[in-house]
Amino acid sequence: MKTVRAAMIGDIVGSPGLEILEAKLPLLIKERNIDFVIVNGENAAEGFGMTENDFRRIIAAGVDAVTSGNHIWEKREFWQVLENEKKMLRPANYPAVSATVSAAVPAVPGAGYAFIEKNGVSWLVINLQGRELMNLIDCPFQCFDLIFNTKKEDAQSVILVDFHAESSREKEALAYYIDGRASVIAGTHTHVQTADERILPKGSAYITDLGMTGITDSVIGMDISICQDRFNKQVQYQMKIAASGNPAQISGIIAEIDADTGKALSIQRI
Repeated sequence: MKTVRAAMIGDIVGSPGLEILEAKLPLLIKERNIDFVIVNGENAAEGFGMTENDFRRIIAAGVDAVTSGNHIWEKREFWQVLENEKKMLRPANYPAVSATVSAAVPAVPGAGYAFIEKNGVSWLVINLQGRELMNLIDCPFQCFDLIFNTKKEDAQSVILVDFHAESSREKEALAYYIDGRASVIAGTHTHVQTADERILPKGSAYITDLGMTGITDSVIGMDISICQDRFNKQVQYQMKIAASGNPAQISGIIAEIDADTGKALSIQRI
C-alpha cells in the first residue's frame, strides 16, 4: 500500500495570511511529510480576490494547487491568470458554454478542476461552490458527477474537493453524496474552522470548514471594529483586513490517503 499525505489550507485573508503561509508552510511540509498542498486563495488581495503576485507567492511557498470561490472575480485583471495558470482554479459549476447554450454566451474564465502529476501520483483537484445562501449557479452535485464520470479513468485514485459554500447542510449533503468517490472533501468560505473532521462510511475524509489563514484576533480575518459598526449601525462600511502585526495562524487539515484505492486513512486538523 502506498500512502500519501495531503494538506488543505483554509482561506488566506490579506497580507497577514500570505506572510504566515510563507513563514510556516515550508516547515510544515517538511515536518509532516506532506506530498501535496491545496490552499484557498480567494481573499488574498486584502480580503477580496487575488492578484498575480499573490498567486506567485502562494505557489512559491510550496503549494501545488490554489482554489477559490465567489470572490475570485473581484479583480478583473486576474482573470488572465485564471485562463493561463493550470494550478489556479475557480469553482467548476459556474455557467459555461455547452451544447444547450448559445455560443454567443461566453464561458467564465479559467478551469474548475486540474490533474497534477507529482511523485508518481495523479491528483485530481476539484473546486466547487455552494448555492444555498449564495448565488444560484449550476448544481455542484451534478457538476461533480460530470467531472468524475468523464475523467475517472484518468484520475486514478486521489481526488481532492474544495467545496466553497455557506451552508453546513449543503456541505454535509455533498460530502455524503460523493463519499467513496473523492479522497477528501473540505469546506471553505466561512473562515471558521469546524471540529467535525472524520472519515465517512465509504472512505472519504471530510471537514465542514477548513477555517482561515490570517489574523487570529479578528472577525473572519477582518477588522473587528468595522464589523461591529456594520452590525450595530446597519451601515455597509468598507471592510478592511485586521491590522498586520497581530498574531496570525494557518488553519486546515492533513489527510493520509491510500494512493492505490483513493480511500482516506486519517484526517487531522491543523
